[in-house]
Amino acid sequence: MTSPSQPDREPVVFLKLGGSLITDKTRPETARLDVLDQLAGELQSARTQAPHLRILLGHGSGSFGHVAADRHGTRRGVNGAAGWLGFAEVADAAARLNRIVAGQLLAAGVPVWSIQPSASAHCEDGRLVDWQSDIVELALERGLLPLVYGDTVLDGVRGGTIASTEELFGWLLPRLLPVRIVLAGIVDGVFDSDPLRNPDAALLPVITPATLPGYVDRLGRSHGVDVTGGMLSKVNEMCRLVAAYPQTEVRLVSGLRAGAVLAAVLGHDAGGTRILADAAAAAG
Repeated sequence: MTSPSQPDREPVVFLKLGGSLITDKTRPETARLDVLDQLAGELQSARTQAPHLRILLGHGSGSFGHVAADRHGTRRGVNGAAGWLGFAEVADAAARLNRIVAGQLLAAGVPVWSIQPSASAHCEDGRLVDWQSDIVELALERGLLPLVYGDTVLDGVRGGTIASTEELFGWLLPRLLPVRIVLAGIVDGVFDSDPLRNPDAALLPVITPATLPGYVDRLGRSHGVDVTGGMLSKVNEMCRLVAAYPQTEVRLVSGLRAGAVLAAVLGHDAGGTRILADAAAAAG
C-alpha cells in the first residue's frame, strides 16, 4: 500500500509487543528476557527475508508502567503534588522497560531507536491531539526501527494522562499507511472468553467493525493490571482504525508461539485473529 504523495514508498508494518508478553504482569517490574530474545531473533529474520519492509515497533508497559499508573490513577488525570510525583514515576517506569527492550533488540543486531512520546505529545481529556511525529518517518527512511511505547502525556483537561501504544499507532496510521498492524500478546488472538481461565474459550478468527458488537459482552480484560482498558479497548481501537483505513489489516497473535510474529509481520498465515474492514476483505 502506498501513499498518494509518496507513490514509491516501501511498505510499512506496525508491530506492538504487548506488556503481558514482554513482562510478567503479575509481578512488579519483571521483564521476560527470554521472550525478548526470541522476538529479537524473529525481527532479524523478518529484516533478512524482507529487507524492503519498514517496521515501526511499539511496546506496552506491562508490570512496569501499568502497576505504577494503577497505583496513582494517572490515566484518569493528575493534580496535586502527590499526583504529579506519581505522573513522573509512571514515566520513569515506562522508560526503564523501554531501555530493557531496546537493549535486548540491539544486542541481537536489530537497529531500534527509542522515541519518547511524552517529549512531544499532547492530549485533551484523554485523547491524543498532537504529536510531533515526523521524526518517526524520517527514522524509517534511514533504515532504523523506531521504538515507541505507552507513556505519560500532558493533558489540557486532565492535567496529565497516559497515551497507549495503540493510540500512538492510531496517530501514525494516516501518516504512514501501514499494510499491517501486528499486536503480539500471550494468547493466540481474540477469544470469546479468557483462554487463560477457560479452556473452552473459542478463537474468533476474524472480527470486523460490523461483527464486533456481537462480541463486546464476551471480550474480557487483559491478564494482570492494565490501566488502558485491556483486550476490549484494543479491539475497539483497531476496529475504528480499519473502518477509517480499510487498506490496513490488524493481526493479533501469540508472541510465545515460535514463528508467529515473524509470519504475521511478513503477511504469511500466522493463525490468531484478523481484524479487517469488512467481510469481503476477510473472504479475500
